[in-house]
Amino acid sequence: MTTLVLHAANAGASPLHGFWQLRPRDGEGQGVKIPDPPPAPPPGLDKKVETLLAWGKWGVMVCGLAGLFICAGQMAIGRKNRSSFAADGATGVPWALGGLSLAATAAPIVAVFFQ
Repeated sequence: MTTLVLHAANAGASPLHGFWQLRPRDGEGQGVKIPDPPPAPPPGLDKKVETLLAWGKWGVMVCGLAGLFICAGQMAIGRKNRSSFAADGATGVPWALGGLSLAATAAPIVAVFFQ
C-alpha cells in the first residue's frame, strides 16, 4: 500500500483527490437545507439548570477569592528571606484574576455565538 501511495505521489496524483471532491460544500448545489434552530431548554429543566449555573458561579467566586487570599498570604510570608515564595504568590495573582474574569464574562461570550 505504501508503494502505491509513493508512486501516486511521484506521478503528481493524490490518492484521495477524488474523495475530497465528492464532499458537499455547506449544502450548496444539493438542495439540502441544514436546520439551525435557536437554543431552547428541555421542558422543566430551565430552572434547574439556572440553579446549577448559579451554584457554579458561586463556587468560582469562592475559589477565586480563596486564590487571591492564598496569593496575598504567599506574598506576605515571603517578604523576608523567602523571595521565591513571594514571587510565586505574585505570579498567581494574574491567574486568579484571569479565572474570575473568564467566569464573569462566560455568559456574554457564549451569547455572542448564539445571536
